[in-house]
Amino acid sequence: MKVRLRGFRRLADAVTGSLGELEKRVIAVLQTHGEQNVTTVLDSLGQDYAYTTVMTTLDRLYKKGLLERRKEGRAFVYGIRFTQGEVERTVAEDVLDRLLDSSLGRVEPVLATIVDRVSEKDRELLDELERLVKAKRKALKD
Repeated sequence: MKVRLRGFRRLADAVTGSLGELEKRVIAVLQTHGEQNVTTVLDSLGQDYAYTTVMTTLDRLYKKGLLERRKEGRAFVYGIRFTQGEVERTVAEDVLDRLLDSSLGRVEPVLATIVDRVSEKDRELLDELERLVKAKRKALKD
């Protein structure tokens, strides 16, 4: 039995799925063009929005922790704080931390499920998991 989180294929989609349409468009602009101020984001969006709407959206994304900003003259310049890969990794780490919390119960069934799922996907992934475990054990000994 597979469980989806509110219809999303991936957990990271749930995080980005919580964003509004304009927020997604603004993030796409910053991912494509790098750091931007309100005016250049507005230009990239095709002038479909009011300056104050884009300014508010950038500020909200900053307050949500998804953007970085710095002062340049009298304006803020905004940039992406996390890549899509970093978002996915952080979500995965949070989920695994919760699953491996021994205070919630036995951890062995979780580990067995991870190994089963990896081996169902690809035998080479199982070999890679084994290599990573061996490398981590060696690093912990040193």
